[in-house]
Order: sequence, then C-alpha cells, then structure tokens
Amino acid sequence: MEKNNFLKIPVNRIILLLLLDVMSVLIASFGALYVRFDFQFGNLAETVYLERLERILVPDTLIALAVFALWKLYKSVWRYASANELINIVFATACNAVLQVFLCYGTGQKMPRSYYILYWFLLTVLVCGTRFGYRLLRILNNKRAAILGKTKRVNTMLIGAGAAGNMILKEIESSQYLNCQIKCIIDDQPGCHGKLMRGVPIVGGRESILDAVRQYGIDEIIFAIPSATVQARKEILDICKESGCRLRTLPGVYQLINGDVSVATLKEVEIEDLLGREPIQINTEEVLRYVSGKTVMITGGGGSIGSELCRQIAAHHPRRLVVVDIYENNAYDIQQELLRKYPELDLAVLIASVRNTNRMDKIFETYRPEIVYHAAAHKHVPLMETSPNEAIKNNVFGTYKTALAADKYGAEKFVLISTDKAVNPTNIMGASKRICEMVIQTMNQHSRTNFVAVRFGNVLGSNGSVIPLFKKQIAEGGPVTVTDPEIIRYFMTIPEAVSLVLQAGAYAKGGEIFVLDMGQPMKILDLAVNLIKLSGYKPGEDIEIKFTGLRPGEKMYEELLMDEEGLKQTANKMIFIGKPIEFDEEKFFGQLERLQKAVKQEVEDIRPIVREITGTYHYN
Repeated sequence: MEKNNFLKIPVNRIILLLLLDVMSVLIASFGALYVRFDFQFGNLAETVYLERLERILVPDTLIALAVFALWKLYKSVWRYASANELINIVFATACNAVLQVFLCYGTGQKMPRSYYILYWFLLTVLVCGTRFGYRLLRILNNKRAAILGKTKRVNTMLIGAGAAGNMILKEIESSQYLNCQIKCIIDDQPGCHGKLMRGVPIVGGRESILDAVRQYGIDEIIFAIPSATVQARKEILDICKESGCRLRTLPGVYQLINGDVSVATLKEVEIEDLLGREPIQINTEEVLRYVSGKTVMITGGGGSIGSELCRQIAAHHPRRLVVVDIYENNAYDIQQELLRKYPELDLAVLIASVRNTNRMDKIFETYRPEIVYHAAAHKHVPLMETSPNEAIKNNVFGTYKTALAADKYGAEKFVLISTDKAVNPTNIMGASKRICEMVIQTMNQHSRTNFVAVRFGNVLGSNGSVIPLFKKQIAEGGPVTVTDPEIIRYFMTIPEAVSLVLQAGAYAKGGEIFVLDMGQPMKILDLAVNLIKLSGYKPGEDIEIKFTGLRPGEKMYEELLMDEEGLKQTANKMIFIGKPIEFDEEKFFGQLERLQKAVKQEVEDIRPIVREITGTYHYN
C-alpha cells in the first residue's frame, strides 16, 4: 500500500525536491566550514577539512536523501505544510547530522566539533526554506491578487478564536480558490480581545457583532464554535441574523475531534439551528441491541421519516431491511443511496400499497419481518380535508391491514408513526391518526406482537413541512405566506423524530403511546421571519409576509397529549409514555366496519362517523 501511494506522487515533484535537497546538503556542508573559520575562505583553504569534506560528500548526500525519505519528506503536500511537517524536518536533519558524525569518525575524516552543529542548523534552515517557501509564495501571491483586485474577496467575520477558527483561517490563508477575506474575529473570551490571530484582529464578544459588521463591511459570517451549547449557539445566531449577512457554520464538535474542520465542512445556517433546545439523545446501544440481526420492515420507506429510518437502521446492522413504498421514485432514491453506502446490506425494496390486503400478506409471508415501522400515510392536512375518504382508506385501513399481517406472521414489534394532530383533532388527517392509535392499542390486547405508537410534532424539512415552502417562496422573491400571526407549533428535526421512533421500539412493551418533550412551541411567524433573515433579506422590506387565514381543519396550536392520558417518564428524560384511554373494543370494531363500508361507497361526508369513533374530533 505504501509503495502504491508513493508511486502516485508526481515524479517531477520528487525529482525537484531531490535536487533541492542535494543542493541543501552541499551548501550546508561547505557553509558550516565557512562559518567555522570566521567567513575567511583563505583560512579554510589552508586546512585539511576541505579535502575531508570532499571524501564524505557523496555518501553523506545519499544518507541525507535516504533519511529524508524515511521521514516522508517527499510525500507531504507542502502547500498545506504545518507544524507536523516542521517537526519531521527537524528530526530528519537531526538524524542526518548524527549519522554524519558516525560517518566522519568511521572513515577517519573527522571535522571540527562545531561543524556538526552548524551543519545541522544550516541544513534545517535550507530544507525548511525549500519546503515552506512554496507555501509562503502562494500566500503572498493570494494577498497580491486581493490587493490588486484580481480576485473578488468576500469580507468575512469569523466567530470563534479557538482551534476550529484557527483551522478555518489557516485554510483560507493558504488557498488560492477561496474568496473569503477574514476581516475580524469575534470571541466571548475577554482575555483575547484586542489581540491578533494569524494577523486578524479579535474585536470583541457577541455584543460587538453588529458594530463590527458595519465597521468592516462584512458580507458573510462564519460560526466556528462547534462545542457551543445549543442555547449559546441560538443566542449568537439570533444576533447574526439581524446583520443581513450570509451565515455559515460548522456542523458539530465531532469535526473538531476528528480534525475534519475545513471550509468544505461549512454549511448554511438552517432554521433548526435556532430552535433553542438540546437535541434529543438516544441510547444507541439499546437500539443496536434490538435491531441488529433482525429483519426490519419500513412502510412508507421512501418518505422523509421513512427514508431516515432506513438510513439509521441500515447503520445498525439488521439481518435484512425490507423497504415498502407505493411511490416508485422515492423507493428508487432510497434504494440507490443504501446500496451505495451499505453494499453488504441485505436489502429488499418493494412497490406496494398498504391498502392491498393480499399484497401485504404476501410480503409478510415471504420476508417474515420481526420489527415493523409503519410510516406509510397521507399527511397533508388541507389535501385530506378535500379527500377525507382517501385519508381513512390509507391511514386507518392501511394501518389496520398492515397490523393484521404483522400479527398473523408473528412480528415482534409494530411501531406506528403518529402525530400531535391526533390529539383533540380538528382535521380528518389528525382524526384518522387517532383511529390508527386506537387500532394499535386494541391489536396489542389480542396479539403476541408488541404494538406501540410514536407521537411527535412538526418535522422540520420533511416533505410537506412549512420550511421547504418558505424557502421556495423566499427564492421566488416572496411573499411568504403565514396563516395567522399567532399560530404556534412544536417542531423537531428529522433525525430527532427518527431517534424517538428507534428508542420507542427499544422501550416498547406493548400498547404505549410515546411522546417527545419538545420544549417550547414556536410561532410560525417567528419561523418565517428568522428564515428570511437567515437568507440575507429584511422581512417586510425585501420579502413580504402575507397572512392568509387558517385553513380548513387547522388549529391555532397543537397538543401532544389528551388530558386523560397523563404522563409517565422513561429512562430517556425527553421521552414520555401516555397512559392508554379505555374504550369499548367490541363497539370500536363495529364502528370500524361501518366506516369501511362508508368509504368504499364513497359517502359524501364521513366526518360524523369519524367523530363518533374518536369522541374528540371536532369540525366546523
């Protein structure tokens, strides 16, 4: 492997470095004697040392080149040379100087004692000069181009004078392809204020951000504190978004630990960066323990939640992953991604409808999944209000048929993806999900399969969520549409939602409704304002915000639990279990049968039947 890597290094670069090193050894050898004899060539010529030097010059040069090769001085990318390369040079030249001592004494060509020290010093300076000179020339050339205006530079502010900030600065300094020009640095540590980091002034703490933006004409801000707490991150980014500058940030602290901090790892600041709460943490060992070596099925596996479930479960070494989806494009996308990332994964991607009893039975009979995640559903509230029968067919009876198949073919666990809209629903989508929860609780009473439901709020970035809509509206120049200035929602990220689902599967004993403590809800208006500012625009000036009024079936706020359910904490302090609500099962199955006949007959209004079943569904 080492040999192959060596051969990949350009030959012309190796030859050039070899010639420079030969020249450095010659200059260092003669230079050491020249300095030793007080810069008097006449004095040197009268000694025997020139003749001795000539006798050892060839073997000494060959030894130097061999030592340099052992210390990998011909493999480093010198345009990015750092302290590590400097250390290698010092040790390599020191080894060569020691070996030269042995060479001189072994061949009887002794030199003055001070010669060896001078030789090592001069050789170190010369080798450093040839290596680091290239990097220095690149930096000077970049600065000259910036001064002459040959490359358009973006005035940039760096937040964070720590290790990550230093790495970003270093890369920008040495690259000819990056157009960032760091004008100032912000850091909350008062001890570093007024100092320079790589020649860039540290002008103050977070309170100085907006003043520094105006003073230095900043166009872009880079947030480079990967270890910052969620609250500190939110507070600083809240100030930054008022500047109107483009914002970029490092994804997380693990990049710093792995040494992966670079301009390439920067990402745009997303709205989830401003949620202002700690992300949910799960016990990955528990998840691994119950998923590893199992056959896992995910219905709706091509959707935003389903596809993230596929990714995370694939990483936990299942015996087989079965992905079921009715939409072939989504199924194809997740299939290709999983095949690329996990080539050893036993993967089956199937096109099927959860509403087709025979098809679902055949899939369960063939693959015998031990764990089922049921994410297939119609979820768009306004669309389901105009097509309520389809919401019931897909959500309620798709869930019922899949649950029956899981029971029939002996699945260990069945996890339903539910929603906060199932609590005191005011729309048919939420009501259908409430009936799904009732189906799951009922099935759990009569099956060896553990049936559970997982309930969470709006998922940022998922298909049909408000964020992609806002981004599209901003890209088109506005207006950004908000239904009501006071409407509020709970929000979570896709990874958080999937983490909850996975952890719930590990905790599941049967019949539970798992709920995530999602912190404080956010106003949709605040979300829109923040997203406009993060995009570099001023709300109301550059991008208009338009209020359209509540849509049919839409509530001003969502709830995560019904009053009767109560709360029971789990081992994860952010995950709770709602106590199941008692209801008449025999009556419930009779109502389900009546509801199924109604949707098959395409009755004009099924809402009264739905309200009768749930008892909590209210509609206008």
